Amino acid sequence: MRGKIGLVIGLGAGYVLGTRAGRARYEQIKKQAEKVWELPPVQKQVDRVKAAAKRLPGAAIAFVQSKTSDAKASGATMTPAQPSPASSADAKADLR
Repeated sequence: MRGKIGLVIGLGAGYVLGTRAGRARYEQIKKQAEKVWELPPVQKQVDRVKAAAKRLPGAAIAFVQSKTSDAKASGATMTPAQPSPASSADAKADLR
């Protein structure tokens, strides 16, 4: 029983001391990351990504519209895919 109490006290002390040191290191890393984030080259890339993200929805809509109009022009129809009987039997055999 004494060993278990000592272990719990040791773990508790280690946790408290570790969290204090860990928090200080976290703050140090956070401060460095904020400095890097504010650098002009980083902000330039952030602006480029934001601009590209604004264009993306319009490009996606245009792509889908072009593909659906191509499908309509070719007379394509939507039919659900049906599994073949052989593939169903194979799948059931794999489950056994």
